[in-house]
Amino acid sequence: MLKPGFRTGEKMLDSWVKGKSNGNVVKNGNAGAAHPLVTGDTDKRTVVWVGDVPIGGIDAVVLAGPCSVESREQVTATALAVRLSGAVILRGGAYKPRTSPYDFQGLGVEGLKLLREAGDAAGMPVVTEIMSEEDVDVVCDHADMLQVGARNMQNFALLKKLAKTGKPILFKRGPSATVKEWLSAAEYLLHGGNENVVLCERGIKTFDHSLRNTLDLAGVALVKEMTHLPVVVDPSHATGKRSLISATAKAAVAVGADGVIVEVHPEPEKAWSDGAQSLTFELFSEMMRNLQAPLRAIYSEREQFAVV
Repeated sequence: MLKPGFRTGEKMLDSWVKGKSNGNVVKNGNAGAAHPLVTGDTDKRTVVWVGDVPIGGIDAVVLAGPCSVESREQVTATALAVRLSGAVILRGGAYKPRTSPYDFQGLGVEGLKLLREAGDAAGMPVVTEIMSEEDVDVVCDHADMLQVGARNMQNFALLKKLAKTGKPILFKRGPSATVKEWLSAAEYLLHGGNENVVLCERGIKTFDHSLRNTLDLAGVALVKEMTHLPVVVDPSHATGKRSLISATAKAAVAVGADGVIVEVHPEPEKAWSDGAQSLTFELFSEMMRNLQAPLRAIYSEREQFAVV
């Protein structure tokens, strides 16, 4: 229901005035769009640098590591293994948003230190999730890229604070969010002055419960068409099933994703979180080889009648 005195088509106060949004100059934006900075000029693709790694450039990139940082040995072994197979950014959780308060919540600051140590040992920049405004400074001290998890996609107070850091942001889509809601939430980061945003599709909730989530590959292709920002895909959370990660990672790159982020663990059956969707070192290496292999050839009857 519309508020009294509010007419259809009337602009909100937080709006456009002579090419500006809340006083910020908007370049190549559509004044009628809910996310003018995110859409912007799609002919000029944004490349986000995480350390010396470009996301959104010519090549797709792979981010890999454990769901949770559990110990120095576990995270360091994983960092060295994924680096050897071709990953270029180390992922790992120090603060874990869990469905149950009784589940492992992460090692906190100690986990951040171990992740940073492992990244340095492997020569990789690191990305980790940030859950609250209070943790911004300490996470920024240890991580090269900050992940906004699916549950925090519309935590607008957190987004406004992260916008001021200038740090690269890995921005996950909420499990029940439409594409418009996802891009509108990302707008908070750009509106606040941080253009270093990488969108991440991690699966959405649908009527089908065969898998943990449903990977929206069409949404990935659509967002690549709508926005200038890089887009990566998380097949680990999208499927929740180890055997499907390699195939869905390749499908993501095939539809235009700028990279994939996957979970890897030395012994997934002993993982403190998300073991069922974590790859072994061997399976990760196999996935990397699969990503490099060409897509299958397309059969054509015309080949039978080719003139020699």
